[in-house]
Amino acid sequence: MKGPNPNNPSPLEGFPQVGYLKNFITRDNIIVGDYTYYDDPQGPENFEKNVLYHFDFIGDKLKIGKFCAIATGVKFIMNGANHQMSGFSTYPFYIFGNGWEKATPQAGELPYKGDTEVGHDVWIGYKATIMAGIKVGNGAIIASKSVVTQDVPPYSIVGGNPAKVIRMRFEQPVIDTLLNIAWWDWPAEKITSHLEAITGGDLKKLQEACHD
Repeated sequence: MKGPNPNNPSPLEGFPQVGYLKNFITRDNIIVGDYTYYDDPQGPENFEKNVLYHFDFIGDKLKIGKFCAIATGVKFIMNGANHQMSGFSTYPFYIFGNGWEKATPQAGELPYKGDTEVGHDVWIGYKATIMAGIKVGNGAIIASKSVVTQDVPPYSIVGGNPAKVIRMRFEQPVIDTLLNIAWWDWPAEKITSHLEAITGGDLKKLQEACHD
């Protein structure tokens, strides 16, 4: 068997609130990998409503890897939410025109933190918020209702507001090995054949599967 079809929008028969997210993306500036799912009682098609202040003219992208689990209400705050902070007022006078457009910021004057990137095999809990430009490492876990304002190390567990590292899931040599193995890049058939090694805790067994 090759496993489920990542191009199937609703992989759980009779449970439409869970969907393989890439099949619901309509924006060119959101990129989602295979098998990443979004769980929303109102339907996974609502995901893009939670990607806020994401304007084409700004140019930032939201990139989410493969095999991620994204819970209901997770929000991404993109660079369009930023206001100029170098002057005495942060109010965006220029957007209202009628003479106020003379205060339009020049190129580079608005804060810009680049693309927001979520790695592979990341679990993002209920109603977590991820701020603009954040990089979430592979294998990370973000606790429910966390506000992520700093990059998240691979295979770390973070939580709180602002989110901080609670603990690492594994010792650093194990993390380095897992990142090198990168099982999420294996063909579907190989993943299916070695699910026990991927979901288990025997690193030697996973290493052996690499050479299968």
